[in-house]
Amino acid sequence: MHLSISKKILAWYKKHQRKLPWRKYKSQKDRHYKVFLSEFMLQQTQVKTVIPYFNNFLKNIPNIKALAKVNETKLLRYWQGLGYYSRAKNLKKSARLIVDKYNGRLPNNYDELKKLPGVGDYTASAISAIVFNKQIIPLDGNIERLLKRILNLKTQKEINKENL
Repeated sequence: MHLSISKKILAWYKKHQRKLPWRKYKSQKDRHYKVFLSEFMLQQTQVKTVIPYFNNFLKNIPNIKALAKVNETKLLRYWQGLGYYSRAKNLKKSARLIVDKYNGRLPNNYDELKKLPGVGDYTASAISAIVFNKQIIPLDGNIERLLKRILNLKTQKEINKENL
């Protein structure tokens, strides 16, 4: 049953996916940075709101090394309007760690991703799945509610995220 649901979801996605700026890559390095940046920006913010901020941010801070070096005033200016400024600060802290500890490359291990400031379960799962094609499902609240309905889960034990 689960396999057929996965296939249906992937077929629907292939047909209906939106053209988004973080889905256009020049290289693997570009892909890593765009997905990393977009996942931070999309935390608690709608896609339509993020798009112009993402494009402007990328124009001014085009890669992980530039992000690691940018001063905080400029960083917050490019983030201004997205809110939750701790995300921007954690984004830069993570970029510094990536440059210093991982030679400028996103760690391709879920547990290592989770060690980055501002990266929780969902963001680590999304980066693992999108960037590294790992078979990890990023479960946000919307997906969790959808699965509960589809699978008719009712008890607290059944609806625990770890069981989905």
